[in-house]
Formats: sequence, C-alpha cells, structure tokens
Amino acid sequence: MTTETIKTIAKITLPITIGLAVFIWMFHGEFSLNIFKQITLDNQLITSLIFAIIFVVGRDWGMCWRFRTLTDNSLTWRQSLKVTMLCEFTSTITPTSVGGGALSMIFLNRERINWGRATTITMITLFLDELFFVITCPIVILLFPSEQLFGFADSEFSQGLKLIFWIIYIAIAIWTAILYIGIIVKPQAVRNILMKIFSWRLLRRWQKGMDEMSNNMLSTSIDIKTRNKKWWIKAFSTTAISWFSRYLLVNALFWGLYPAADQLIIFGRQFIVWAILMVSPTPGGSGVSEYLFSEYYGDLIVGGSMVLILALLWRILSYYIYMLIGIFMLPSFLSAKKIEETKQNINNRL
Repeated sequence: MTTETIKTIAKITLPITIGLAVFIWMFHGEFSLNIFKQITLDNQLITSLIFAIIFVVGRDWGMCWRFRTLTDNSLTWRQSLKVTMLCEFTSTITPTSVGGGALSMIFLNRERINWGRATTITMITLFLDELFFVITCPIVILLFPSEQLFGFADSEFSQGLKLIFWIIYIAIAIWTAILYIGIIVKPQAVRNILMKIFSWRLLRRWQKGMDEMSNNMLSTSIDIKTRNKKWWIKAFSTTAISWFSRYLLVNALFWGLYPAADQLIIFGRQFIVWAILMVSPTPGGSGVSEYLFSEYYGDLIVGGSMVLILALLWRILSYYIYMLIGIFMLPSFLSAKKIEETKQNINNRL
C-alpha cells in the first residue's frame, strides 16, 4: 500500500471516526432502548421518510440543474450528477470552511469543461451560495423571535450561538459584497485593492493564492457580463431549491418521529445550523454537526434520546450517504492519467 493511498484512506476515515466518537459520547448515559418503543412504523413515519428522501434528491437535483444552467447545458444530466456527487463527497472529507464546491473546477474540467470556464463556474456557484445565505437569513431573523430561533434564551449556549452566528453572517456578507463588486461591478479595482492588502508582510504568505483568485474574478466578470436576467434568475432559483431541500430534510424527520415539535421553528433553525457549519474546522463538520444538532434542537423534544436518533438520521442522509457514494464513484470516475493530478489538487486544498 502506497503512502498516497494511506493518506487518502486517512482522510476518509478521520471524519467517520470523529462523528462516531461524538455520537458514542452523546449516547452514553442518555440512550435507552425504551426510546424505540415510542417509534411506530405507521403511515406517518413511512411518509416522512419518503419526503426525507425526496428532499435529499431535491438538494442534488438543484445542484445538477445549476451546473447545467451555468454551463449552458454543455453538461448532460448524467455528467452534472457526477460532478455534484464528487463535490458532495469532497465536502465530507474536507473542512466545511474549504468545502467540496471549491474543487468543482477539477471535476468540471474532467467532464471536458476547459479550465478557464470551469474556474468561472466555480466562482459563480460560490457567489450564489453566499448570496442566498445573505438574503434569506435576515428574513428568517425578522420572522422569528430571538428566543425561539436560538433556543435556551437565558443559557450560555444560546448566547454563544447567537454571537457566533452574527460574526459569521457579517463576515459572509462582507465576502459576498467583495465577490459582487469583484466579479460584476469593478473587478480590476477589487483586484488591485486585494493585492495591495496581501502585499503586507503578515499576509504575504497568502499573496499567491489571492492573486490566483483575483485573476479568476476578472475572467468570471468577462463571462457574466453577457448574461441576461433570466439566466441569473434561473441560476439563483436552482441554488434556492438545493438549499431549501437541505433545510426541509430535518422537517421531514421531525414530522415522522416527533410531530409535536413546531415545524416553522425547526425550519428556521436550519439557517443557523448551516451558518455555523460553514466555518467548521473538522472534515464535513464531523463532531460539530452532531453536537450542535442535539443541543440546538434539544429544547423542542421531551427526553434526550429521541433528539440523538434524529441527529443520527440527519447525518446519515445529509453526510454519510455522500461519503459512501463518493467512495464507489471516485475510482471509476478518474482515469489513470488524471488521478495523480487530481490527488495533488485535493491535497493542495487540504
């Protein structure tokens, strides 16, 4: 077994180990077999699981449709699905602050999209994801009282969660504004400012990467200036479909296993959950996701074991399923000629 193979296996097993360790730690002392007596495989539970699967499919269908839109249908649905699944897979083995979307240019290029265009598409998907978050989160904040949205209003957990959320939101809003100006309004001006900032001694180590990103902004700007409003609406709509499907998955699981919980609050809190996960330092948010879900939704459920079962089902359908698919897809998807190049690109990102 080569050193490279060992490293690849380690990157896959690390998030699994972290996630399982956190689950064992949370289940210990709280889990009781009696909780399964409360679960009845009735029509409501079966229907909720069907809806959960529909939302999993909706998440990926939205992403596939977006890749089709951004490539002007140059990708077939099958190719779009390949790119989507590989992006999701790399998201499970990279810190969420990096994300699999950042590697989509590699997978797009593998589907015969040239590097320049693939880079442009990656920049646009990044911008659309951030724009969706920046637009929708204030609406959710206005619709729900703070004590309902963040839960445990007087607890340190709630106050800490609120503080982290607003820090993340402000940072992403600033980054989205930079992307908007950099790829739509004045890309050259933004490039000059960024290069000047990253020429400072403390930031000089990231200057090369920033130079590459700002050049990508310039090429992206040239491409999108030819796009009309209909194209943008379609691209944003597909982004919304994918993200709303992610959120509604939790609603479906709650409806089947704990229907007494407020569905609107469950939906609203998903915006907070995914905001926190955007900056998780662990691969695929392992550990952080499980703990955050159980703590954050714990006040909606009487008894601790049920929330742990919900957290486990949520992670299986939103995380482990993509890791499993990716493990089977990756070897057949990459040719012998490209595999070393792709491994190097992934390693550089990690």
